[in-house]
Amino acid sequence: MQYLLMIYSNEVEYAKRDAATTQKVVAEYQAFTQSIIQSGNFKGADRLQPTSTATTVRVRDGKMLTTDGPFAETREQLGGYYLIEAKDLDTAIGIAARIPSARDGSIEVRPIWVYDK
Repeated sequence: MQYLLMIYSNEVEYAKRDAATTQKVVAEYQAFTQSIIQSGNFKGADRLQPTSTATTVRVRDGKMLTTDGPFAETREQLGGYYLIEAKDLDTAIGIAARIPSARDGSIEVRPIWVYDK
C-alpha cells in the first residue's frame, strides 16, 4: 500500500538554524532517503518552497479566488513529503518516525486512495 508522509515544521525556527546545523540535517535526510530507496519503500519525495511562495485557489459561485500563502495560520507548515510503499500502517509509521524532522516537527501519515483506471 502507498502512504504519503507529510512533513510539518516551523519555518521561522528552521530559518534561524546556523549553516552547520542545516548541513547536518540535510545529511540526515540524504541518509534517510538512501535507506528507504535501498529498502524498496521509496516512491518519491520533494521539499517544498516556503509558504510565502504559496497561492491558495478557491472557486466560489463559479468565480476563482486566489490569496497569497496558505489558508490558515499555524505553528507548523507543510515543508515536504515522501511517497512510500509499505506493507501496512505500522510499517509506514515506523518509516515516518525515522524522518529527521519528526524530532522537532510532525509527520502526518496518510494512506493513498488509488483509483482504479
